[in-house]
Amino acid sequence: MPHQLPPEGDWRNWVIMGGRGAGKTRAGAEWVRSMVEGAKPLDPGRARRLAIVGETVDQTREVMIFGESGILACSPPDRRPEWHAGRKMLIWPNGATAQVFSAHSPEALRGPQFDAAWVDELAKWPKAQDTWDMLQFGLRLGEAPRVCVTTTPRNVPVLKGVLKQSSTVVTHAATEANRANLAASFLKEVQERYAGTRLGRQELDGVLMEEAEGALWSLGMIESGRVDDVPPLDRVVVAVDPPVTGHAGSDECGIVVAGIAGVDAYVLADLSVQGVGPTEWARVAAGAVQDWGADRLVAEVNQGGDLVEAVIRQVAPDVPFRKLHATRGKTVRAEPVAALYEQGRVHHVRGLGVLEDQLCAMTRAGYVGGGSPDRADALVWALHELILNQRPVARPRLRTL
Repeated sequence: MPHQLPPEGDWRNWVIMGGRGAGKTRAGAEWVRSMVEGAKPLDPGRARRLAIVGETVDQTREVMIFGESGILACSPPDRRPEWHAGRKMLIWPNGATAQVFSAHSPEALRGPQFDAAWVDELAKWPKAQDTWDMLQFGLRLGEAPRVCVTTTPRNVPVLKGVLKQSSTVVTHAATEANRANLAASFLKEVQERYAGTRLGRQELDGVLMEEAEGALWSLGMIESGRVDDVPPLDRVVVAVDPPVTGHAGSDECGIVVAGIAGVDAYVLADLSVQGVGPTEWARVAAGAVQDWGADRLVAEVNQGGDLVEAVIRQVAPDVPFRKLHATRGKTVRAEPVAALYEQGRVHHVRGLGVLEDQLCAMTRAGYVGGGSPDRADALVWALHELILNQRPVARPRLRTL
């Protein structure tokens, strides 16, 4: 498939970031074949001495060598290498060799030299940086040594470091791309359970989900509050964070729907829009009030002042509306909302991936994502309105006799 083919151009590291079952192992095995095999079984290929590196020797042998999509399964009989267990080595008919190494023993890579390497599941290695560094010192044969990295992405320093190198090229593969070779029941189960979540974007879509240093929200914090069913709600609000301007290049208009049941809040929908004029985003917000049976529409008016209310009234004259004024910075407003997540009082439905990305880029030092966190701002306003701005109900004092 296209995502399993090596990119064109002059690169040193090819990183295939894919979801579970996306065909990463087959891509790595076929790449090894393309490097070692010549036009005929005994002809030399572009590489003669390879390193094959996995988390453990056993996993490397069972998945990368002997697995259903491993090197032996992919090789035709006249080009199939022989496995020499005592030497932990594959030897091809044309004399090319591949040594097996474990990420538990990075020092084993000190000394050998190679002209190519296949690295599997780099993001879950126990001694990842040390092993990767030792491999780089050994890639010193041939004119242009190359590495193929097949991994499900995780937010770890070694993978982020490789991705930042100018000599690295990246391809992505979702689990869905390999549907023809996966059990239908498996695909149905994981998509129903994880689609639309940050964990699903990582494990199914092969997207690196980064959490910034000092982030107010984390993937674990959000996933721990994930729900499939929402209880009857006591109150629902639609919160809007309007853009300064309304054209194709303007910031998004954050529009988030949230409700409360008892003491717990539920984030129900992210209807944010971009590149539209005030009338258009006002229609979306007013429509959300009607669709969700919301009790109130709230909007920040620091940027637009009375014009924000005016445009909303133009679209929906009778909508219950409250103006919100930001007197503190985004981070200060966000911190008490993040604390609600830590207390387990906020829950997300599925399908809020972009909003959750913005939350995980909110740090104590400010927002470190691209553009403006308008979706996150709208969520913060919604939860302030539902929980933090509510005064406790005064209860009558009982007189003791």
